[in-house]
Amino acid sequence: MSGRFRVVDTGVRDGRFNIAVDQAMIELHQAGRIPDTIRFIQVPPTALVGRHQVLGREVDLAWCGREGVGVARRITGGGAIYMDEGQLGWALVFHRRTLGLAALGDVAQAVCETVAAGLARLGIDARYRPRNDIEIDGRKISGTGGFFDGDTLIYQGTVLVDMDPAAMVAALRVPRAKLEKRQLDSAAQRVVTLRELLGPKTPGLPAIQQALLEAFAERFDVEWSDESLGAEEESLAWRRHAEEIGTEAFVGEIDDPARDGDFAAGQHVCPGGSITTYLRLEGPARLRVGQLLITGDFFVAPPRVVLDLEAALRGAYVEDIGPIIEQFFREHTVEALSVTPADFRSSIEESVAAAARGA
Repeated sequence: MSGRFRVVDTGVRDGRFNIAVDQAMIELHQAGRIPDTIRFIQVPPTALVGRHQVLGREVDLAWCGREGVGVARRITGGGAIYMDEGQLGWALVFHRRTLGLAALGDVAQAVCETVAAGLARLGIDARYRPRNDIEIDGRKISGTGGFFDGDTLIYQGTVLVDMDPAAMVAALRVPRAKLEKRQLDSAAQRVVTLRELLGPKTPGLPAIQQALLEAFAERFDVEWSDESLGAEEESLAWRRHAEEIGTEAFVGEIDDPARDGDFAAGQHVCPGGSITTYLRLEGPARLRVGQLLITGDFFVAPPRVVLDLEAALRGAYVEDIGPIIEQFFREHTVEALSVTPADFRSSIEESVAAAARGA
């Protein structure tokens, strides 16, 4: 499908503001106020958690505070990442029809293959690795993720051009099980940068951007034009930053409920990531769901569907959890990346079993 999109390079901006720009672009694209866009992004040293992750379990907040490293929460799912000026972020805000793909999994594969093709133009053997990574010899050089909001797609990722691996390891709390799964001693071994691969031949950011844009133009038969962030986008982004995304309440919205002894936790690992449910039962016989929090590094769209599922289960009898979950997913249109309703049910039922053992 032929078409056009614009390219916006917003340079180095604060992490939380960059996420607010994502939200502003989604809203304005849905309203027909901006065209399909690829944005290039840079941030000062920042730890960014996924939309559904537990902040304190993913980020060493004390270290970040001491070192002046920013902390932000993305509007997209997935795992925690560390970014600084040595990395190039990119984000697509496209209409569903532009890519000609309806399923999120198909989008992830197509976009990752395209980014890999762009990086290959720089002389490296980059390849797509399901579910949403780009690797070189088993080491990640780009992580990606996104969702559909109606017919608007936001899909974003990073290219590790250069970075301080010690800072990444210090800022993020990478679970030991995740490293052992890949037989690694530290998170630094899991990633690789263009600088490590190409040394003094590492191209500058303009050349890297050009390689990616050429790959997108070729894969999806589109052309591009360079533009600046519009005044309406900037204004709306600052509003969303002030109202929600830039606030401590939003960043810390999901923190560690396990610190409260009344909560039981159940974890389920699936191809789409890990889902951990925190549950508090109530009532004389502790047979009703009191509070429920579903967390993890999964991707679902729209992201608010997790909040809706939590609300649907509050007050329910334990014996009714399964039927409620089944009915919920029958009645809601949910797009997910390698995650199924059964995976959510397994996590929730694990938390119920943990609560029963602790009763």
